[in-house]
Amino acid sequence: MSSPSARRVELGEGLQYHLMIKRGDVSRYVLLPGDPERVPVIAKYWDKAWHVATHREFVTYGGYYKGVFISATSTGIGAPSTAIAIEELARCGADTFIRVGTTGALRREIKLGDIVISTGAVRLEGTSRHYAIPEYPAVASFEVVLALIEAAESLGVNYHVGLTASSDSFYVGQERPGFRDYLPPFQRGLVDYLKSMNVLNFEMEASVIFVLSSIYGLRAGAVCAAIANRETDEFKPGVGVEDAIRVANEAVRILSEWDSEKEKRSKKYITVDIVKSTKR
Repeated sequence: MSSPSARRVELGEGLQYHLMIKRGDVSRYVLLPGDPERVPVIAKYWDKAWHVATHREFVTYGGYYKGVFISATSTGIGAPSTAIAIEELARCGADTFIRVGTTGALRREIKLGDIVISTGAVRLEGTSRHYAIPEYPAVASFEVVLALIEAAESLGVNYHVGLTASSDSFYVGQERPGFRDYLPPFQRGLVDYLKSMNVLNFEMEASVIFVLSSIYGLRAGAVCAAIANRETDEFKPGVGVEDAIRVANEAVRILSEWDSEKEKRSKKYITVDIVKSTKR
């Protein structure tokens, strides 16, 4: 067993310092809830599931969903811990990530319990700036977006597709008043500004997942349940989460079918004929 290095902090035999996983422990397809308690909820939909590791905010399960090897790892809240999860999962062979979370909608037409599928994200968090200049886009993989749409359609779930804003802050960074109603002037009007640019929702992790995945040549997407609406001032924790989970799980099955078909046809990308040939 090799000694750990301060620069490369694997603990020997490829064991990752934060997630406590190694190559072979996880699937290429990983669902990424923020909440550690959501991992077993995701896994209850699988045909078979097992606990892989728990360390700090990171809980990892493996299992099979409709015959597809699948994993789920919690990221904790926000971009810094999420970037750690992406880094270490990628080192263990994961190449496709789907964030499964909750969100605050910015538009009246998004009802509580609806899901939002992100095509890209406004980078209001700081972690991705350590990886790329501010002008670098945070975009989801078109294959993952399409699989999420296909899954939502097949399950009859109400969904919306568009841009997300990812913030480092749950309170003032999303124009919510802080303690003693503190709200700095430069945050006032943020919600209206984002709405004017047709941004659909607020959350805290999608942009860093998209940026890191693009840089590393991986695939990523995000599906979040709307538990709040800033325009109607409604809030209902937990609503729609099960739908987001079902859509994410089914999207993995769809992606696995598409990936198998691409391999058979020696195709690099999904095409319309592949989608048609694998539709159930």
